[in-house]
Formats: sequence, C-alpha cells, structure tokens
Amino acid sequence: MRLWICLGVLALSSCGASPAPQFFGAERHEVTLDGYRFVVFHKGNDAEVVRLGYLTRAERDPVPALMVQAVELTTGCTVRGPALGRERSPALPGDTGEARFRLKC
Repeated sequence: MRLWICLGVLALSSCGASPAPQFFGAERHEVTLDGYRFVVFHKGNDAEVVRLGYLTRAERDPVPALMVQAVELTTGCTVRGPALGRERSPALPGDTGEARFRLKC
C-alpha cells in the first residue's frame, strides 16, 4: 500500500504547475525569461501565470514584469490588466508566485 502512495506522490510531483479550476482545459505554455521559469495557462481572454522554483525576497523584484512578458510572449495577446470576477487572482498584492490577467487577443 505504501508503494502505491509513494508512486502517486511521485507522479503528482512530476506534473509541475497545475491550473486553477477556472483554467482547466486551457492551453499550457512553458517559458524561461532571464533565468526565471513560468507556466502560462491561456483560456479565451484570460491567462494564469505560475512562477516555478524558489526565490529569495531580493530575487523577486523583476518577476511581476516578467510575468506579463511571459503571458504576452506565449499567448500572442496583450495584457489588459489583472483578471476580474471569477478569474481574479486570489493571491495577495505583490505575490510573485501566481497571477491572472485579462487579455486582448
């Protein structure tokens, strides 16, 4: 039984970033910018971007601008602003781990 649990945990950990429920079925893109790794989920006129890996507080400053760049590069759309309504980001302001955006495609 423990073997199955270990295999399940291993399988889930290899998946990387997963989208929020609102982005299930979204196109998934991966990109590295300036050494930072991002996963972008694109669905309609909305996108969710997740930064991968650990960063110290000092390393986080360029991340918000790179998140916008990652979304625009991978989707071919322009970021209009933060996502609103059901798609809005639940993170605290200044979070550099996850963000959601409205797009103009």
